[in-house]
Amino acid sequence: MRFQLLDIVPHTPHPVTGEIISVHERLERVVSTAVLVEKLGFDSYAVGERHAGEFVSSAPTVLLGAIANATNRILLSTGVTVLSLLDPVRVAEDYATIDQLSGGRLEIVIGKGNEDKHFPLFGLDIARQYEYLTENYELLRRLLREDGVSWEGTHHADLDGVTTFPRPFDGPFRIWHGSATSTAAVDLAAKWGDPIFSANALQPRENYLVLIDRYREQLAANGHDPSVGYVGSGSGGLFLADTDEEAIAQYRPIYEAIAARMKALHAGDTRVGKTTSFTTIEEAVAHGPALVGTPERVAAKILDYHKAYRHDVQSVSVNPVLPWEQQQEVLTRFAEEVAPLVRREVPTTLWGPDDPGRAKGFTAQD
Repeated sequence: MRFQLLDIVPHTPHPVTGEIISVHERLERVVSTAVLVEKLGFDSYAVGERHAGEFVSSAPTVLLGAIANATNRILLSTGVTVLSLLDPVRVAEDYATIDQLSGGRLEIVIGKGNEDKHFPLFGLDIARQYEYLTENYELLRRLLREDGVSWEGTHHADLDGVTTFPRPFDGPFRIWHGSATSTAAVDLAAKWGDPIFSANALQPRENYLVLIDRYREQLAANGHDPSVGYVGSGSGGLFLADTDEEAIAQYRPIYEAIAARMKALHAGDTRVGKTTSFTTIEEAVAHGPALVGTPERVAAKILDYHKAYRHDVQSVSVNPVLPWEQQQEVLTRFAEEVAPLVRREVPTTLWGPDDPGRAKGFTAQD
């Protein structure tokens, strides 16, 4: 199995103490963390994209440019590029620039995003978010693959013989499709033979498994070789300690305060995926995707989820309200004590020499 660290770059006060660091320091930590996890042997580092709410990830391409300059080996990614909002011409230009800066170490994950408020910011109709996603993706893949693209669509202006610059580093970089609640994303991925990344963050595993299973069924129905059907999985937060009891006790105030705040912010909204299904830390650990406990317990939980998902890459996130030194300690322990246990049990061709679709400047280190 491969491992990724994802930061959607929330910037909120500590839910118990009210303390908050500056935006400058928060963004510096994004880059510093990328440098750290590269040294620790993580395979990939991903940044999110949000345009509403308490996040400072509205410019993921700028962050990835800084990370490309600060790192040498690690794969760069997104989680997710909110393609429903964006002009595919600009996306092609921006991400090809990052691909060039990084020496071909880029793959991205696209989606419609999990935030309603950003659609009116861009003058868009949320009811058409999947229409935007589909059209923008189909134009983007052509722009990355072809010179002189001509296009007639519904939502984007017509194009006549357009070639975007710069071109990608060495052919089009791979695009994953983020999957959380809808069949639309997995069907789009299956149509084109692209991999998917399951959010696996707020709901019971069965909800995500339905979409993963559908993806594999539709991939075959569209005539694609199953070997291209890589699957990634997110998680509900990572926290490690010497005992399970210690981990739960230390993480409880943060987890449960954030869960309660999320519930209050979405009061009356019954849509799946807007709030966590697990309001207590015990529920999240026992029945949800939270990776909280000893390294051995967390490794066992990832392996248990793998029995259902058969995923190739596990993405983890560390809550940024934790003390900075503790964030680094958790990531170090994960790399040294959790990842080896899982890698030993779950082989994959993803990002290795036998994965012809991998980023051209990146090969995972086993």
